Amino acid sequence: MKIGILGAGLTGLTIANHLKKDFEILEKNECVGGLCRSFSEKRYTWDIGGHILYSRDKKLLNEMLSFLGKNKVKGVRNNKIFFKGRFVKYPFENGLSELPEEDNKECLDKFLNNPMSKIKPTNFTQWMYKMFGDGITEKYLLPYNEKIWNFPPHQMSCHWVEGRVPKPPKIDIINSSKGIKTEGYKEQINFIYPKKGGIAALISAMHKKVKKKIVKFEARLIRKVNKRWLIINKSKTRVYDKIISTIPLSELISMLQEVPLNVRIAADSLKYNSLALVALGYKMDPKNKKDFTAIYFPQKEFLFNRLCFMENFSPQNVPFKNRSLITAEITYKKGSAVDKYFNDINLKNKIIRDLDKLGIADKNDLDFCSVKRFNHAYIIYDKDYQYNIKVIKDYLRKKGIYICGRFGQWEYWNMDKVYEEAKKLAQRLNRKV
Repeated sequence: MKIGILGAGLTGLTIANHLKKDFEILEKNECVGGLCRSFSEKRYTWDIGGHILYSRDKKLLNEMLSFLGKNKVKGVRNNKIFFKGRFVKYPFENGLSELPEEDNKECLDKFLNNPMSKIKPTNFTQWMYKMFGDGITEKYLLPYNEKIWNFPPHQMSCHWVEGRVPKPPKIDIINSSKGIKTEGYKEQINFIYPKKGGIAALISAMHKKVKKKIVKFEARLIRKVNKRWLIINKSKTRVYDKIISTIPLSELISMLQEVPLNVRIAADSLKYNSLALVALGYKMDPKNKKDFTAIYFPQKEFLFNRLCFMENFSPQNVPFKNRSLITAEITYKKGSAVDKYFNDINLKNKIIRDLDKLGIADKNDLDFCSVKRFNHAYIIYDKDYQYNIKVIKDYLRKKGIYICGRFGQWEYWNMDKVYEEAKKLAQRLNRKV
């Protein structure tokens, strides 16, 4: 049996590292990694977003970390939320004592006396109100989620977040309001990160073991002939007994022939956000550096929804001790203002001005800047998602095409979940004769 894998991102490389069958990975880009890439320029190193390595499953985490060997450092989360001119502890509900007194009181009161707590939510907005009450929802959760998703939360499903984000215990909220230390999302507090090379160090280690099996090949057409799969580009054809797709579902469907209309409509209806990433290196006195790992911004006046401080992931992400590297993440849709009116130069200039205005980094100390854009970045779970995804997956299952990964399965998964699902698929295929 020979297996063809579309895409050499984290999913494709994980499958390859666990497969015991003959295989090839087809990758259209010059470099591997997908969204788990890192970039280096002027000795600054940054990732696509703030990737960290953590998991509730310690066995799985240790397996992932084994690829890094000694190339890893331990980090402690120090995330903040910008609220009314101050940096509040993340998650928001664990930093209530840092809010203005009136806001603190309102968040606590609305959480403890929440008329929505008994409802069965039918959308993401209702879920936020049910779980956190009016205060926390309206001051942070709702504006932040409106901003990052670029989609009305009341038109989003809530199935994906139920179980993913646990309801905080009442005692934690009470203690948070009093200033007694509490922590949310505890599995993320302590994390691991590559000492050098950025998150791509993990990808490089996985890539090294299967490098000879990767073919640069941009698939254009996929069809089945006599029980074998043909993957075709402009001039060549690769032949496989089975295929696994880790590329975006909508792209996969577009490559297949004679797809039923309802499946094409479902694929065209899948929603997602793109990402603009602005990396800025600054000359900065070490005593003026922020010790934050990230800051979240719900305010619409700032284009970025999150800033990451890469030297606090690993000191080797910056060239010298008197340097700081900040990445600004901006989610957007095609045709939006960020896409149409903010070209890379305008985008860069606005971010520089805003960081200066916020007192985070002086524009006169700028040493380096890079702008990169990525088409597929975030899955959007609109209210038609579950219907559309079922139509697509049922069709692909009948066709005998395996799918895996964040965009391969169209699921908003973290790295550990992606790794877990990819490993499971490889093990399943290993058992097939």
